Amino acid sequence: MQTSIFKYGELPEFKKFTPENISQQFPEVIDKIGKDFENIENNLSDYLIQNDLNWDKVINPLNEVNEILRWSWGVISHLNAVNNSESLRHIYSKFLPEIISLSNKFGQSKIIYKSLVKLKETNNFDQIRNRILDKEILEMQHKGISLKKKDQEDFNNISEKLGKLSTDFSNNVLDATNNWFLILNKKSEVDGLPERVLELMAISARNHLKKDGEVNVKNGPWKLSLDIPTYTAFMTYATDRNLREKLYKSFVGRASQGKENNSQIIEEILSLRTKQANLLGYKSWAELSLSTKMAKEIKNVENLLEELREPAFKTAKNELKKLDKFAKSNGFPQSQNIEPWDISYWSELLRKEKLNLDQESLRPWFPLNDVLKGLFRLSEKLFEIKVVEATSGAPSWNDEVLFFNILDKREEKIASFYLDPYSRPETKRGGAWMDECLNKNNLGKNTLPVAYLVCNQTPPSKDKPSLMSFEEVQTLFHEFGHGLQHMLTTVNLPQAAGINNVEWDAVELPSQFMENWCFHKNTLLNIARHYKTGEKLSDENFEKLLKNRTFNCGMATLRQLHFAITDLRLHSNIEKNKVKTADEIRREVAEETTVIAPIQEDQFLCCFSHIFAGGYSAGYYSYKWAEVLSADAFSMFEEADLENIENLKLIGKKFKDTVLSLGGSLPPLEIFKLFRGREPKTESLIRHLGLSRATS
Repeated sequence: MQTSIFKYGELPEFKKFTPENISQQFPEVIDKIGKDFENIENNLSDYLIQNDLNWDKVINPLNEVNEILRWSWGVISHLNAVNNSESLRHIYSKFLPEIISLSNKFGQSKIIYKSLVKLKETNNFDQIRNRILDKEILEMQHKGISLKKKDQEDFNNISEKLGKLSTDFSNNVLDATNNWFLILNKKSEVDGLPERVLELMAISARNHLKKDGEVNVKNGPWKLSLDIPTYTAFMTYATDRNLREKLYKSFVGRASQGKENNSQIIEEILSLRTKQANLLGYKSWAELSLSTKMAKEIKNVENLLEELREPAFKTAKNELKKLDKFAKSNGFPQSQNIEPWDISYWSELLRKEKLNLDQESLRPWFPLNDVLKGLFRLSEKLFEIKVVEATSGAPSWNDEVLFFNILDKREEKIASFYLDPYSRPETKRGGAWMDECLNKNNLGKNTLPVAYLVCNQTPPSKDKPSLMSFEEVQTLFHEFGHGLQHMLTTVNLPQAAGINNVEWDAVELPSQFMENWCFHKNTLLNIARHYKTGEKLSDENFEKLLKNRTFNCGMATLRQLHFAITDLRLHSNIEKNKVKTADEIRREVAEETTVIAPIQEDQFLCCFSHIFAGGYSAGYYSYKWAEVLSADAFSMFEEADLENIENLKLIGKKFKDTVLSLGGSLPPLEIFKLFRGREPKTESLIRHLGLSRATS
């Protein structure tokens, strides 16, 4: 008999998770989970009759069966995101309805619901346990436990439809991104591009055309595609305006036509979400979503976004005027307006003139290995930990993946993480994220937390390591911040350890907090060394990066606010706007959140995976909400003097002992106040963004 690949509580043996093995063995996992669940219900039924309920009898068995499901499906979901293939995609889609059905079955068990309610009513638990119980009870209410039979059936059908639609949406974005390309043969078509980008495009062209021999970087051909490293570089550096326009229109029009069209999927998702929220007694999906978040009410989110929107809009208008003036004084036609495909290109030229900063030229100072060493040194100083690469290889899904252990000050292992750093557009979802591989669990076998950290940065080439852009450095710090909260938790109850039970709009606090250290002089100068010469980044270049932080800050902030307000409007007003499509609502929002109106081809919603295929529906505002918290948290370090090592260690320990350690054991506002000593304020964020309330 074949040994099962599904070994819950261990590192997955990824290479054994072939489509064939998953197909054969995952049904057995689902079957066992179903039987375990029935046993739990039978036991709880007896305990209810005997009035013999306690925490260990109710919560621990539920946690174990839920963790087995999370771990098993989590491996399949993870591989679907980082090692996608047609066969794996088919398997994921095939089993997804069963996973949703199981989730609804758990969430709609009257015996479990009665047990949780009775447990809460008949025990005087501490704040952590009460918080866990409150969340479990609310989650069951949101799964339709209180609905009548017919409404519950409708609710379950909607859940399955939404699961399939989100998967279809994500697949369409991946396919549309991969299916578009141009083979460029003329040198003039790639003028302005750095050699690093030309090399990647030339390798990509050779692989696509299945040609043998050496890659000809100087004479091509080159493959232009929509993967983020290529797209971003081409929009920033390519002098051929017509090609920039074609690339831009293709990028913002992804998944909006042909067989990968997400337009109708969006309308269906929004309609079904509203129906599901209404079934649960909420006016809108946004109201349902915010009932579990720190913000609580739509008006609180709107107030925060407006507090940022007004200064950002004024600043962005001034920035566009300056950019237009600069472009026209440097050869841009006087009779034409700056278009969206001109922004990155002319901004980069203006940046070079105004700040004397060529971002591309700084890549040699940020080789991945040195950036990692600097990041780990910072974490060691602030949080009393040591990060070391594992000497024996952990099982992984790709040869490029790295694996690290985290040790405490006694040099005992307390956690581990995978790092999958490089872009692989054919098989790997775009963007960057942290996910849980193993959760901290002290029940029975002691399980240490393990995180997945996934980025999509520039891969190494034949004779160069991965040379990171400064933005890629920030992204790595960001994801590591998420990982720290997962890995440094000291909460012994798994339901509230790490990021579990943390309100969605507070979960970005540690990640955005870590980004701030990229702008701390000593931290950055200890990281940035030229990969060939070992030369440190100069003070002058650091000052340029610091000034660059607020360069075009109005347009950058406004872009995020445009996404956040659009998301909130779509999910709070959709029924009031039945005559309007999602795209029309987005264009209305654009009138007050963009300084260049979206062009007709701009169907960005069709690839807005965060809200239609990820967990950010009615929650994209969370980035800005948590940024207020993170900027205010970092200001405590600033106030204590960033150059005072002893002070940094003291406050770093306090941050670790509150924000990073306490996870979801307390409400995030309480944890923030334990760290900061008061409620959060927006002043630090507005200062960091370089905005001014008085901007005219």
